[in-house]
Amino acid sequence: MKNFLIPIFMIAICMSLSAQIQMPAPSPTFELKGMIGNAEVMVKYARPSAKGRKIAGNLIPYNEVWRTGANESTKITFSKDVLVEGQAVTAGTYALYTMFTEEKATIIFSKNLTWWGAMGYDSKDDLLRFEVPVKHPSSHYETFTISFSDFTMNSANLNMKWGHTKAMFHIEHPVDDEIMEQIKVQVIDNTPGNAGIYFQAATYYYDTERDANQALAWVDMALAAQEQYWMVHLKAKILVRLGQTNEAKAVAEKSMELAKSQNNMDYVRLNEKLIASLNE
Repeated sequence: MKNFLIPIFMIAICMSLSAQIQMPAPSPTFELKGMIGNAEVMVKYARPSAKGRKIAGNLIPYNEVWRTGANESTKITFSKDVLVEGQAVTAGTYALYTMFTEEKATIIFSKNLTWWGAMGYDSKDDLLRFEVPVKHPSSHYETFTISFSDFTMNSANLNMKWGHTKAMFHIEHPVDDEIMEQIKVQVIDNTPGNAGIYFQAATYYYDTERDANQALAWVDMALAAQEQYWMVHLKAKILVRLGQTNEAKAVAEKSMELAKSQNNMDYVRLNEKLIASLNE
């Protein structure tokens, strides 16, 4: 009987040791993901909160390498080659470290992803290091926050905010060569099976201020297949650029009527604004 009880006793001990109470992490892990140009950018980081503690110079240490969050080092991943503050960064994943003072932040991309926090950090593994100014906004951020802002067609800023401390840097994915190659292959050198591609090409030519006559020809090809108010509106804008004011006004009025018929008041207002500008 004693020999029988010993295994049961050992099992009970093992069960008690493996049992745990699931509790929320004090610094929960988050993933931030978005498209900058045609590149996907993802940041994975743990988000500590102030909880009454001093942030600047304490939780955000001054003059020493910081993990840019809590727990493991923060990781940033680029699906394609990008420019960070104008410097080339190859597609891949990097540890994101920072070193703050009151007035500036040194941003560090490290190729070493194995360290816990900044323990063991060595500058020999740096891929990139640059400085950006530190701002001190009046609004208070209780929890450390990384976010994207100021989007353009091919760029955005990455913001790091905690307490009254904020630093940001610029990420760019140059897309012009990539898009122009697609337009050449699919539109210039071929006849696309989907007429909507003509609309995309015309839009890009308009947005990048290329050949307006070519953009007009492509939007007409798209409209020949399917007349939609947003396509008609683009044609009106191209005609304005070509100086064909009367034609542009008539086309904008047509786009407005089509938008009304489909209850899209946003495009109604866009056309009203365009027509008003032509009447000035």
